[in-house]
Amino acid sequence: MDPHRRWIVGLCWLTVVFEGYDLVALGAAIPTLLDTKFGGIDAASATFVATISSVGVGVGAALIGPISDRFGRRIPLIACVLAFSVFTILFPLAPNTTIMGVLRLLAGIGLGGCMPVAVTAMQEAAPSNARAHSSTITMTGYHVGAILASLVAILAGRQWPVMFYVGGVLGVVAALVMWAKLPETRTVTAPAAVVKREGSAVRLSGLLRPPYLRITVGLWTAAFMGLLLVYGLNTWLPQLMRGAGYNVSDSLVLLLVLNVGAVAGMLIGGRVADRRGIKGTTMFWFGAAAVLLMVLSLKMDNQLVLNGFVFVTGIFVFCAQVLVYGFVGYIYPRTVVATGMGFVSAFGRLGAIAGPWFTGMLVVAHLAYPMSFYVFAASALLGVVAIAAVPKPRPSASESQAPGAHASTTTNN
Repeated sequence: MDPHRRWIVGLCWLTVVFEGYDLVALGAAIPTLLDTKFGGIDAASATFVATISSVGVGVGAALIGPISDRFGRRIPLIACVLAFSVFTILFPLAPNTTIMGVLRLLAGIGLGGCMPVAVTAMQEAAPSNARAHSSTITMTGYHVGAILASLVAILAGRQWPVMFYVGGVLGVVAALVMWAKLPETRTVTAPAAVVKREGSAVRLSGLLRPPYLRITVGLWTAAFMGLLLVYGLNTWLPQLMRGAGYNVSDSLVLLLVLNVGAVAGMLIGGRVADRRGIKGTTMFWFGAAAVLLMVLSLKMDNQLVLNGFVFVTGIFVFCAQVLVYGFVGYIYPRTVVATGMGFVSAFGRLGAIAGPWFTGMLVVAHLAYPMSFYVFAASALLGVVAIAAVPKPRPSASESQAPGAHASTTTNN
């Protein structure tokens, strides 16, 4: 691997670390925020803060695809990392829940632009037969960030602001390194003719017409369900398990174990998908996630057994979502892949909004355990159905350079 590609891989991976860190930092902080009533927060306003953060992420994801197709990957990615970092540092200084919500919204907009650009850049730097693996490797960063946030939360105890200061400062440092070292991926990986065509990438209306309509609807639905699971679990798992009778420290350990399992799933799932087929692998991962989430609705007295089930659940739940991103690289042609990725991510973010919001409503109504796990399992089953509706990509599909050529490559199931 040449030095340019090494910097692309390393810095894009680091970018994704921050999303995992940020989400788990908020989820880990919520029990302490509620106990101390910081800024007048209660369960309803905590739901608002978690939800508005996801709204911001969705807005950022929707905006970034066309911007990065037109202006490149490098500058938009650096700007997004910097915006996220600054507003994360300011969050613990908020005097009330309204300001907390505004800061989370602004941080979310920056954060939402990071993942689609990072995943696209990694795919552009990857061999053409390893796009799913490149996506899952990139997304291990998300769960490394989640693990890091869990460890910081355990060490910080009730000093929850430490988590946000650590994440924000690391983000500023990362943005400076990106400015110095991150190359423009399209000039590294794509011929000049392709770069020129990418400037006129298909817009949203084009993705909702043949030959893309069936692909787009299926991937959007699967991304919605996948991110509902990811955000619902990482935001509320400590509180859910506390409601089930586990203490707070054990709940934070479960959050850590869940994300360790996720990293293992990423390392396995991408390679399986590249070798066995992206469609079948993604369906299997969603189906296994549904079964395991139903199992977690049962109270387990043995902590070791519970940790084992949470670990295996992490393997399937989080990797299923990332395989949807891998699907984008295989089934959309190169000229629209960043726009396709941006809108798949953006629509999925509606699930990221729905997951924390709906779970929070169940918490407010004292119905969160075990009802939340039933909702999560049903969402995973709907993910299976959505992927089943997407055509199976042929090897040449993602290499097509024009929509007309692509139409004949995505009609088989």
